Amino acid sequence: MKHKQLAIAALLFLTTSAAWATPCDSVKEQIDAKIKAKGVKTYTLDVVPAAEVKEQKVVGSCEGGAKKIVYKRS
Repeated sequence: MKHKQLAIAALLFLTTSAAWATPCDSVKEQIDAKIKAKGVKTYTLDVVPAAEVKEQKVVGSCEGGAKKIVYKRS
């Protein structure tokens, strides 16, 4: 029984770790596709360190929250 519980715990850890390590490029591409699908044509998406976000509109985060994706409509 302990072996089964250990295996489940390891699986949960690996799944959670993968989610935390989401690359910024992947997240940015997904957000970009959603914005384009809404018909928005002129905008920028920038990846910035979380500590540098001031008054920008945050539309996503990546790398375990260490970086944020900010949106600016042109």
